[in-house]
Amino acid sequence: MSSAFPQFPEFSLTRLLTTVFAPKGGERVAVLIDLPKPEGVKDFAFLNDPAFSVQRYAYEVFYQGLRNGGLAALGMAKVDFFAYQVTGGSNLDMPDAAFDPSGKQVSLEKDVYPNYELILCVSTYSATAPLTAFAKQYGFRGATLHGLNQIILESGLAVDYNQVSREAELLRLGMTRADRFEIDYAFAGQKATLVLDCARQEAQKSHGLCRGPEADVANLPAGEIYYVPAGAEGQFPMQYEDGTLGLMEVTGGRIVRAELLKGDAKTVAEHNHKLASDPVTGELGELGFGTQVLPVSGKDIQDEKILGTLHVATGRSDHLGGSLTPDKFAEPHNATHDDILFSPEKTPAINVTQVRMVRDGKTTVVLENYRPAAYLQGLLAA
Repeated sequence: MSSAFPQFPEFSLTRLLTTVFAPKGGERVAVLIDLPKPEGVKDFAFLNDPAFSVQRYAYEVFYQGLRNGGLAALGMAKVDFFAYQVTGGSNLDMPDAAFDPSGKQVSLEKDVYPNYELILCVSTYSATAPLTAFAKQYGFRGATLHGLNQIILESGLAVDYNQVSREAELLRLGMTRADRFEIDYAFAGQKATLVLDCARQEAQKSHGLCRGPEADVANLPAGEIYYVPAGAEGQFPMQYEDGTLGLMEVTGGRIVRAELLKGDAKTVAEHNHKLASDPVTGELGELGFGTQVLPVSGKDIQDEKILGTLHVATGRSDHLGGSLTPDKFAEPHNATHDDILFSPEKTPAINVTQVRMVRDGKTTVVLENYRPAAYLQGLLAA
C-alpha cells in the first residue's frame, strides 16, 4: 500500500449527502444512534458522557449540520433524531423500540421507517444488514456509519464518491466472474492457504452512491469489491480481539475448528464451542478487497476499504445477496456478520504474501504483501 495520501478536501456535509444521495427535494431525514440506555437521548443527555463519541458525531455533524443550514442547502424538509438500544454485535437485528429527544418512545417500524426518505445510522455496531432489509420493505434510502471518528470524518467521508465509484467499477470489471481466489498466509513461522470459490459470480461493489430510485443503504466510508463465496476450503490464521492467534480449519465453506497458535486457550475453546453449537456462525459469507488510498483510522469500517487490504467475513450474508439469514442461526445473538480484516496495522503477526485470482483458466496475482499487484495497478491506470 502506498504511504502517500491524496490531499483530502475539508469535510462538507452538504457535499457528502449531495454526492451520495442526489436529494430530489422535500426529503425527511432520520438520524439514528445506539445507546446502552436509549432513554439517554432525552434532552441529549448522552452528550455529557465522553464514552459516546460516535453518537456525538451523529448529533454535531449530521443532526445539527442539517438543522443549521444543511436542510435548506439540500432542499430537505426536516431532520429528526432517535436512539435505540445497542445490539451488542455487528449487524444483529435492531430492536423496534426507540426514543426521541423529548423522551417519547416510538416504534422504528411504525413511526420511523415508513415516514422518512433518508435514514442515517451513526452507531457503535454496524446496522447495515438489518437496515438494508428494512429499506427494501419500506422504501427508504440510507447510510450506516458505525465507529465514526475524526480520521474517518476528515478522509473517508471527505473524498469524492463519484471518483470512488469510478475506481471501484474499474476494479470490479477486472475481477468479476472469477472462478476462485487463492490466499496465501505467513504467520508464526507457518504458512497456510485459503481457497474461496466464487462460482463465476458477478463481483459487487460498495462505492458509496445511493441515488435511487430503488431502496438501498450505503455503508460509509465505502470503497470495496466483494463476493459471497459459494464455497471455501483450506486454512487461515485469525487474530481474535484479545490478540490471541488461532488457525481456522475451513471445509464446506465454513470454519469447522480453530486451533490455538498463540495466546489464550480459553478464547479458542469458546470459539470452538460456538462453532459446534451453532455451525452457521463459521460460514464464510464474504470476501472483500479495499479500493481506496486512505489513512489508517483504527476502525475496520474505513481500514477494510484501503487498497491492498482484504477481509473475509463470517455469518449473516443476506444483505450482500447471500442466503444466510438470521433465522438460520441456533441463537439470535449469534446472527452477526463479522469482518476479519487482514492489514499490516490490524494483523501485524499475519502477512498475506499473495492473493491469486483464477478466471477462465488463467491465474493472475492481485495482491502481494498487502500491496496491489501490477494487474490491479493497471486496472486503476486505465
